[in-house]
Amino acid sequence: MDIYDELVLWAQNQGVELHGVAPRELPGRGVGIVAMKHIKAGDLLLQIPTSVLRTIDTVRPEVKQSLPKDTKVHALLAADLALDSSTSKYSIWNAVVPARESITASLPLAWDTRLHSYLPKPALALLRKQQAKFNRDWAVVQQSPLAAAAAGSSSSAVTTPTITTTAADTHPLAATINRQDYLYAWLLVNTRTFYHETRQTAARLARDDRMVLQPVADLLNHADAGECAVAFDAGGFTVAAARDYAPGDEIHICYGKHHNDLLLVEYGFVLTGGNRWDEVCLDDAVLPALSAAQRALLDERGFLGNYVLDAGTVCYRTHVALRLLCCVSAGEWERLVNDGEDGGEALQEEVDRLLVRLLRRFRGTVEGKIRELEALEVGLPSQREILCTRWQQIGRLVDQTIERLDV
Repeated sequence: MDIYDELVLWAQNQGVELHGVAPRELPGRGVGIVAMKHIKAGDLLLQIPTSVLRTIDTVRPEVKQSLPKDTKVHALLAADLALDSSTSKYSIWNAVVPARESITASLPLAWDTRLHSYLPKPALALLRKQQAKFNRDWAVVQQSPLAAAAAGSSSSAVTTPTITTTAADTHPLAATINRQDYLYAWLLVNTRTFYHETRQTAARLARDDRMVLQPVADLLNHADAGECAVAFDAGGFTVAAARDYAPGDEIHICYGKHHNDLLLVEYGFVLTGGNRWDEVCLDDAVLPALSAAQRALLDERGFLGNYVLDAGTVCYRTHVALRLLCCVSAGEWERLVNDGEDGGEALQEEVDRLLVRLLRRFRGTVEGKIRELEALEVGLPSQREILCTRWQQIGRLVDQTIERLDV
């Protein structure tokens, strides 16, 4: 019996129901949930009762008592997970999560910081927010009796406080937690939790704190199109098929309408077979073309930055900014903005021509990033490779827009 069969048996003993599906290793792609028989759209695939979820209520009292009452649920779950022993009741579940090496290799938060400057602008902005959240949570844990005295080290010559347990404690806590262990657990929580809102959780938890871990379902991989209907209530989670499956087909859920920059930072991968929600930030293409006075005017009207294109469109904000560059006067531009007009066909053609010039220049920036990454020797090859892949995706979206405008 392999570890995934053990997980299924354990989960079923906890009340989890699997209907014609099972976790399986996918060659070169980790683990996923696979159809074991013919499945029809609408069929129930998984049912996970609330009793088996890891939530704020399953965090051991010793962990809660060691941390401030306002500690975030993410921080609590990570601390509880980091301090799990091999005899924990969750040991079989813990055995199938991604290994530390896999997590730290794939998530930019754990990368050599010299690679961060090679992230696209939206990815870097997301990473900075993620860093702030982790630093906040680690600061809380670090100042508690749960943390090792030498932060970032698994051992220390300094005596550290220990967590006392009572005779009723089945699984005593480890004495301390270091930064590396906490980062690993924090990233596991970040990549594997599900949103869970019921009347009870809404009444006692902030929206960002309504998060839970659930067995088996956390092995479902992401696809940009929702292939399953995921629902939850106070009783638990259900996952139902949204299409037919043949035996051996992998079953996906959609984590959200996420572009690849978000997927890279939050989950450590990008979709390479196409992502209908992917987009490119054009700030580095458009902002350099604007004068200080033009930037100030756009800022005053709420149109400075956040310029985006996707596979089919260039955002309204981008068109507004480019019209400012193409209009005869700022007064003419103000009138168009006030009236919500595009200025007519002639002005739109001028805007399109300008956009193509800016995109071609930006395409050179993209190629430069790829060349730099290919020559770089910082970090792991896999990390540089995924960054190259991301910039190549950006280049393709830019090329598609240039070709579509055809001016």
